[in-house]
Amino acid sequence: MMTKAFLLLGLLLISGFGFAQEDKELQNEIKDSLYIQEIENKSNPDKVLHAEPLFIDLIRDLGARKGEKEWNVGMGLTDNGNYDRYTALVEYEWAPVDRLGLEVELPFSFYYPIQGNTTAPGSKLNSLKVAAQYSFYVSEKHKTSMALGYIHEIELNEFKQYQSSPWITGFVYNPFFVAAKRWGNNFHTLLYTGPVVVHHFDKKSQDLFWQINSNFHYMISGTRNFVGIELNKVATGKDFDMTIRPQMRVGIADNFMVGIVTGIPINRENERFSSFLRLIYEPGHTKKH
Repeated sequence: MMTKAFLLLGLLLISGFGFAQEDKELQNEIKDSLYIQEIENKSNPDKVLHAEPLFIDLIRDLGARKGEKEWNVGMGLTDNGNYDRYTALVEYEWAPVDRLGLEVELPFSFYYPIQGNTTAPGSKLNSLKVAAQYSFYVSEKHKTSMALGYIHEIELNEFKQYQSSPWITGFVYNPFFVAAKRWGNNFHTLLYTGPVVVHHFDKKSQDLFWQINSNFHYMISGTRNFVGIELNKVATGKDFDMTIRPQMRVGIADNFMVGIVTGIPINRENERFSSFLRLIYEPGHTKKH
């Protein structure tokens, strides 16, 4: 009798655990559905919830809606062997009309030699960057979005060269294509790719390379928090470099998020490990409960 009682108790515990798991999965599914429904609001133009990469981010959300806006402040550190490079950026992005995102960014670089090394570049405001992105395909049915965009950079000289040399040293032309898909409620993939042409005024020459950035993210149920990986690849006619960037994004408030990124280069000829922090503020964004 005791053996049968223990068996019966075991079966009840296993059944209860199974029901608890099913109940938890059902709750998460409901939570996801409600949150996605909030983003993909039928009273507004179509928009699909996608996870946006943190290091090379998008100009605005895919399927951006008129009036959306966002401030970003970024800070990073890269070990280049003979010197450390500290980076900072301030960017503002907004959507003047549905599906069109615009952005203005100021990226800075500050260099500090290690043990008296004199080969470090001079600190500078890297460029004045302006960009536009238009989502030409948004399908809530297929959970897929695609966009075309263009980034134009006015490259600037080192701070110490302002008095003796021209401030503007060149232009960067970067058209790009983005395709993103959500698989179910939690898994996200995104491809960001395009050519980059760097026009050097002093050398009267141009360099061409390709960016191929693939992204994989898992978004936590009922939130915009995610963990994932960004694979930043750069290809030229003779060289190929890739940096793996594990990352996570955490919501601190309804309109404020923090993103943390680690950079692991596959080939260390140009740089070593790096880290990057992005602060994201969305004025006017309030989650509906």
